Amino acid sequence: MFMKFFKNKKKTCNFGEHFTLDGYGGNFKKLNDKKLVLRCLEELPKKIGMRVLGKPQVYNAPDNGIKDSGGWSGFTVVMESHVSVHTFPHRGFVSIDVYTCRNGLDRKFISDYFVKKFKLQRLETHFIKRGTKYPVEICC
Repeated sequence: MFMKFFKNKKKTCNFGEHFTLDGYGGNFKKLNDKKLVLRCLEELPKKIGMRVLGKPQVYNAPDNGIKDSGGWSGFTVVMESHVSVHTFPHRGFVSIDVYTCRNGLDRKFISDYFVKKFKLQRLETHFIKRGTKYPVEICC
């Protein structure tokens, strides 16, 4: 019975990888630089082999009067998924997502890249395998 179930089980793989970085102790001037955020969103995808689908977008996110003291929020859509950056200059903080449907993200390279760009003192990172039961074969 077990072997019958195993033989009929559809082949799966993981869909992709999601790497998140929260950076602390960053340089106010760099975190408050719209052009730097835009440059990161243009450069990083190319450096890690992603194919950009459109120009990155960066928006000024004003102080919301709660815990967000304002900063820059930007993203770029790539063929493999997206990269997003949200800065909080008054807190020395940045929140970054790198999500791809490919496997093998170079997390050290990505971490080093953002530490250097924003002069971060500490990093908190998380790595998630996405879609771990993604069907290998097309069903329809």
